[in-house]
Parts: sequence; structure tokens; C-alpha cells
Amino acid sequence: MHISEGVLSTQILIAGWAGTCAGVALGLKKTKDYKIVRTALLSSAFFLASLVNIRIGPSSTHLSFIAPMGLILGWGAFPAIFVALLLQAVLFQFGGFIVLGANTLAMASPALFVYLIFGKIIRNSQKKFNVMIFSFIAGFLAVILAASIVGVFLGLTDKNFLTAIKLLFIAHVPLALVEGLATAFLISWLKKAAPEFLF
Repeated sequence: MHISEGVLSTQILIAGWAGTCAGVALGLKKTKDYKIVRTALLSSAFFLASLVNIRIGPSSTHLSFIAPMGLILGWGAFPAIFVALLLQAVLFQFGGFIVLGANTLAMASPALFVYLIFGKIIRNSQKKFNVMIFSFIAGFLAVILAASIVGVFLGLTDKNFLTAIKLLFIAHVPLALVEGLATAFLISWLKKAAPEFLF
């Protein structure tokens, strides 16, 4: 869900950087030493998954796996996503440096949201079916929230983006279903094979 450079208003760019700086600072502070390796691993997975971009007006759609990042890393999703987006901007000119704050906030906020809402429920659940259902909802919701945040950023910048916002949202519904399923299977497998990843 990269927003292109030169699209957003100055106010949105400043707000995006303010939110991202706060999120990254808290993420670095709250990330324990034993989570550093998994943070790097998930940042790499996000980097690779989101390299395949489909342009939709001033933004794009792509796989992201932001819900698993949130459920596994918690606050650490902020620095993980920031680093991945920074490297994409440097190496492939995806997004851009000025819009990096807004792009990070749009993707890391939903990751943190699903962690805060579903993280404890999934960790404490003993039934595989419940884990899969809550993980699916988390994966679906994270993508919809990210698309919604991008839409709000674009709408607050220029009301002429309304058509692009509608297309962006519609395009993310099937992607949300795919990410929901991927999140459900990944988290349920981790819950069984390596439950420590969720703590």
C-alpha cells in the first residue's frame, strides 16, 4: 500500500512522520533482545512480499503479512516495517523518503492494532479452530485498516482522489481474504510448533 511521492499534503506528511517516529521509538524500546532475530526475519519477509506492486492511481496494492508481524512482534512491527520500507525506497524507489512516515504509519498501525486486540486472545486460546478464526479476522482486518488509512490520507489531501480511494478499497478486499487465510494457517501452525514466537 505504498503511497507515491509528491501526492500527500504537507500536513499529512508531518502527521505521518510524527506517528511513525513515536511508533518506532516505542517499538525499539519495547523490543526485547530475544526478539531481534525474529524482527529482522519478519522485516525481510515483509520486504519480499511487498515487492510485487499493482498500481492503483496514487497508491498500490501488494501482499504485506502485516497481521502476522503484529501478532508476533507487537510494537516491534513499527521498526520492522519502517526498515523494510526504507530499504525499498533506497533500492527500488518504491514509495519514497518524504512519504516514508505516512507509508509506515499506514501499515504498522494496523499491525499494532491486531496485536492489541487479538494477541492475548490467540495466545491464551487452546482450541485450534478459535486460533484460526481470530487469526483470520486479524489478517483480514489489518489489510482493510491499512487501505482505510491510506484512503483517509488521500482524501484529506485532495477530494479528487475519491475514485482512486474507492478502487483502492475494492482491490484490497480479495487481498484481505488471502491475507486472512495466510495469517490463520501461519499463526495456528506457530501456536502448535513454536508457541514461544507469540510471546
